[in-house]
Amino acid sequence: MKMKDIGEFEFIDKIRNGCLIRTDGVVQAIGDDAAAFQLDAGKLTLVTTDLLVERVHFLRDATTGFNLGYKALAVNLSDIAAMGGMAREAFISIAVPVDCELAFLEDLYRGMRHLASQYDVNLLGGDTTGSKTDLVINVGIVGSVSAHAMLTRQAARPGDRIFTTGYLGDSRAGLHLILNGITISTGDYEALFEAHILPHPYLAEGQFLSAQTGVHAAIDVSDGLVSDLGHILSASHVGARLWCARTPVSPQLQRFCTQFGFDSVDYALTGGEDYTLVVTMAADHAEAARQSYERRFGKPLFEIGEITDTGRLELVDPTGRVNPAVAKGWNHFKKG
Repeated sequence: MKMKDIGEFEFIDKIRNGCLIRTDGVVQAIGDDAAAFQLDAGKLTLVTTDLLVERVHFLRDATTGFNLGYKALAVNLSDIAAMGGMAREAFISIAVPVDCELAFLEDLYRGMRHLASQYDVNLLGGDTTGSKTDLVINVGIVGSVSAHAMLTRQAARPGDRIFTTGYLGDSRAGLHLILNGITISTGDYEALFEAHILPHPYLAEGQFLSAQTGVHAAIDVSDGLVSDLGHILSASHVGARLWCARTPVSPQLQRFCTQFGFDSVDYALTGGEDYTLVVTMAADHAEAARQSYERRFGKPLFEIGEITDTGRLELVDPTGRVNPAVAKGWNHFKKG
């Protein structure tokens, strides 16, 4: 069954159940010309939006509706996490090609509802239209954050230590498995596959870090560590040195790179869609914040480098040699 068999409004009736995760602050949910909700008093409102286009961001025949819906919402929640905020309301708009099965679309919303329920996020509407060839998904998130706690890209300072909340490069390895049709036959490869299709939005971690003394700047790793850290350096007018020997590489990625002949550190530095948070924090507060983080979440906060005043991003190899970093992250408009 296709969308043309039931129409837009019957489709909305099909997917609306379960979209209202919490009722506090919501005046009007799905079903009217617009949603209505009350913003958090005394807090800044955060708004982010992200567009996913078939054959650019995903391959419909290489994923399930559930996984695609989950990831479409997760990547937006990650933007709120990078600001230290709380996600509140989500709006989903889709352009549906004629060959897209209704069951796939229902599964897509099931994936979004599943993740939304974990973070108390309402799905309050959006828009549905047709597409000539490709499935297009646009997700918008409204969140909030205390003005004094908001994290931005422009607050890094020379002397800050640089940390990341998780392993890097796993998602890139998962994508390699998908694009090359490599069978997921071991637990290790399953973990890499899931890192790509079901990324973890670090919302609780972002809120925790934003409340720690000495935490300055933050960004989520969507296009690759080298590329995304470069955005912090540009906005803050600073430089940085990354210590290659401290790059957090998972055991699963290390085994993957050994088998297929890749450099695990290069994978970690330039691979995209990990959605870990990268934060900078004052050196005299870094150890206390790191220990508090590990007590709270039961996992490490990885120290990977330091902010400098050079205006350049540099890599320090295991021998101590300093080399300029070359940004190789994802660029939507580059040729080739």
